[in-house]
Amino acid sequence: MSSGSTGEGSHDFARVRRIVKTDEFSSVFRLRPTQKSAHFVLYTRLNELPHARLGVVVAKRFAPRAVTRNTIKRVTRELFRQTSLPAIDCLIRLAKPVNSKDGPATTAKLKAALRVELARLFAQAKTARPPKPALPSAPPPPSEAP
Repeated sequence: MSSGSTGEGSHDFARVRRIVKTDEFSSVFRLRPTQKSAHFVLYTRLNELPHARLGVVVAKRFAPRAVTRNTIKRVTRELFRQTSLPAIDCLIRLAKPVNSKDGPATTAKLKAALRVELARLFAQAKTARPPKPALPSAPPPPSEAP
């Protein structure tokens, strides 16, 4: 890890670069998915911070083994650190099963496939225009009508 927890380094995953609070997850989940791939759904939202943040949701029903879930999270964080994203909140959710209970939990083939899929999602997130965060409603500006 980089020194300090300011989150300024490009190769760290400090707490400030994570979406950790339930209400933060919920506010991003309320939005429509920005991108979809074979196994993942990506939700994005602009944030008011000087950096991007990441949240990862890997349900046990889609990845029954803990080692598989942890591998998915590790690969996702690694790619997030390597991709320079604008100031957005990214939420990656596993949406389809990645392997069966009887198959190998993690293989080089599985990791490579996940890496390709996630890299494509992050590349698309870099160029996409995510919705703005919900701000308190302000009164409309006065009209200039005669």
